[in-house]
Amino acid sequence: MFNDNDKIKEACGVFGIFGHPEASTLTYLGLYALQHRGQESAGIVTMDENGKAHDKIEMGIVADIFNEKELQRLPGPMAIGHVRYSTTGSSNLENAQPVRINYINGPLAVAHNGNLVNADEIKRTLEERGSIFKSTIDSEVLVHLIAMYNKMDFIDAVKESLSRLKGAFSFVIMNKDYLIAARDPNGFRPLEIGKVGDAYVVASETCAFDLVSAEHIGTVEPGEIVIFSKDSLSGKPVMQSIKYADRLRSAMCVFEFIYFARPDSYIFGRTVNDVRRGLGTQLALESHVDADVVIPVPDSGVSAAIGYAEGSGVKYDMGLIRNHYIGRTFIEPTQSIRDFGVKIKLNPVKGIIKDKRVVVVDDSIVRGTTSRKIIKMIRNAGAKEIHYRISSPPILNPCFYGMDFPTKSELIATSHTSEEIKKYLRVDSLAYLSMEGLVKAVGGRKEKYCMACFDGDYPVDFKDSQTKLMFEQDKKC
Repeated sequence: MFNDNDKIKEACGVFGIFGHPEASTLTYLGLYALQHRGQESAGIVTMDENGKAHDKIEMGIVADIFNEKELQRLPGPMAIGHVRYSTTGSSNLENAQPVRINYINGPLAVAHNGNLVNADEIKRTLEERGSIFKSTIDSEVLVHLIAMYNKMDFIDAVKESLSRLKGAFSFVIMNKDYLIAARDPNGFRPLEIGKVGDAYVVASETCAFDLVSAEHIGTVEPGEIVIFSKDSLSGKPVMQSIKYADRLRSAMCVFEFIYFARPDSYIFGRTVNDVRRGLGTQLALESHVDADVVIPVPDSGVSAAIGYAEGSGVKYDMGLIRNHYIGRTFIEPTQSIRDFGVKIKLNPVKGIIKDKRVVVVDDSIVRGTTSRKIIKMIRNAGAKEIHYRISSPPILNPCFYGMDFPTKSELIATSHTSEEIKKYLRVDSLAYLSMEGLVKAVGGRKEKYCMACFDGDYPVDFKDSQTKLMFEQDKKC
């Protein structure tokens, strides 16, 4: 399948449910709603009333992996699920999640969104003590830590294990008695709580709740674990919150608002669509240009383009149409078609573009190669002028907290000025959103967010990790 390597790849998505007779089906639906966060693999692990685990974990997308027959083979009132894009570890089945093991205290399963910057150090220590890892993903270190503390009460073992980790993590953890949701003390990644009937659900984004008719009731806070279990008297699901670590410097990933999360989700206390429209409105204030039409690069540029049109007074229209039905494979003509990868995903509406001065709104520029092809497509459709507007600042640094940013040397903005990028893209003008404008659009408090990809201010120190070594080597390029 065509892989757009000029876009930042999504974070993973996690989902969990406790106390529902159709736990596997609701998890399937939740993962379906979170598919945008990862398309490499998907998996569901359930726990039945007898404490036996059942799983289905495969490469591919949710709709291709699960069907009614498969879900019937996943019984039990609690389940966790995962959709993956690989940021640590290769894209293969052994690295697909949830991670599931059987240890002295029974089945254990873990689903993870984020990236642990000290995973290599912990892994080396555990291997010296005899642990054998089945995958190359950082997430697996958590199940080994929990197993190492097997003489403790399970909740205490989870708390002790989480306290050893550094970096970005939103975990959903399940054993025969509990479903646990945990978030790192900086709060990099979102993790929301909902309720459907008596059952509790957790998910990376609230769009997953809408599909299963769950009510959004709260957020897993940084440094908190939320425990779902069965009340000993009534047998109904109950929820308990425990603080396992002091809250550290707030570091909510600003790129969740810019690109990753679905616009219909509510995360970090804000509606994503509202924030994105605000980014576009601010961008229009900073970089207005006389034009005939504003068009987005779909889908992530749509909300920002609407905001830009509102802020500039220029008409909004869908000048690019995206094909949402690209399967896992397609047959490419033997005689190569120029820019085939972009053409199979996007097509211009010539009646909207021809002989017009066009403002094209996109969320970011990474390497610039795909952006250049899109601009060429618009130019060939007859645009008289093309003004490229980006609803984020230039990306200058890689991310080590769960986003698959290229190395520093591959980021076009690190080695080229805006004028040079404009010439490379062959646009009439180019403007990024300013850092000040970004801060204003997300609420006016920079200290709440991680913006390291823009300003290089990394909130979690990884000077002793292999990640830091990689970063320092990359800076020398």
